[in-house]
Amino acid sequence: MNNTQNILTQYIYPMLPPHIPKLLMQLPGKLLANLTEIRIRVNQPLLLVVGNHDVMVADFGQTTIAAQAYHCTMQDLVKIFQVMCKNSVYAFEPELQQGYLTIPGGHRVGLAGQAAVFDGTVKALTRISSLNIRLARSIPGCAKLILPFVIDSINRRIYNTLLISPPRCGKTTILRDLIRQLSIGNTNLGIPGVQIGLVDERSEIAACENGIPSIDLGPRVDVLDACPKAKGLLMLIRSMAPEVVATDELGRAEDTAAIQEAISAGVSVIATIHSRTIYDLYTRPHIGELVQHKAFDRYVILSNRLGPGTIEEIYNTDQEKIYSHANEVKVCG
Repeated sequence: MNNTQNILTQYIYPMLPPHIPKLLMQLPGKLLANLTEIRIRVNQPLLLVVGNHDVMVADFGQTTIAAQAYHCTMQDLVKIFQVMCKNSVYAFEPELQQGYLTIPGGHRVGLAGQAAVFDGTVKALTRISSLNIRLARSIPGCAKLILPFVIDSINRRIYNTLLISPPRCGKTTILRDLIRQLSIGNTNLGIPGVQIGLVDERSEIAACENGIPSIDLGPRVDVLDACPKAKGLLMLIRSMAPEVVATDELGRAEDTAAIQEAISAGVSVIATIHSRTIYDLYTRPHIGELVQHKAFDRYVILSNRLGPGTIEEIYNTDQEKIYSHANEVKVCG
């Protein structure tokens, strides 16, 4: 049984009405091995995202004809939602206001439906009509190419690094493995194991259960689970004395301020952000200030061109290209 099948059996199938796992289990193992998303929409075909394409699921297997596919019902979504919320929607209100849930194993479930808005703020999602179950994977070694570029072996420190890509390009998977490899250390690159503080606001990176990571992040990582990034970064710096702090999906003003404070305190930062290029970041509120002030030493551009986690380019703090996938070599620096 491969890693994806283990994930499906342990975490995903128990959340679904029994007839849906039955449909999925008849699909080829090779297809399921590359599964990244399960999309469930009311009155629409059951859809799987596999690599860079999607397939519809029928009683007899995969199909490209919508009329042949199994069409999800409102009852399906209601049952799935109730199980994911453990029949206590109120306990998950903060996440639901952001449009997602994180289930055991660190798998994020996006939701869409009717929003309840008060004074311009989304208070809840009601009448859920769509679910997107995104499988979180641990892929040991997937950040191996990046590792030499983020280690300053002369000064024995880790460069402030920003992983950049659109959604579904493997940022979290790469971040997870980068944390693991730095935590272990690499004698060939002249870096011992690094003490790392991880703020896992959405419980995706470490997939904590009862506060304990269920994914191997190495021996030198302290995780602050389900905590807002900005507060968590500063808490870890003050309480755990990390050499590096890491977090996922920067965006808010308070995130920027916390990153600046961490760097000022001499702590290296590794983070991710949704974007396509460095240049797009200049127009983004808050994060644009960090880029303009050269807060980051390394920018890693990811895509899913050859599958999620494709490392396209790496730039230094002056935005000079030091790696290009097209060349498969360092091009400067």
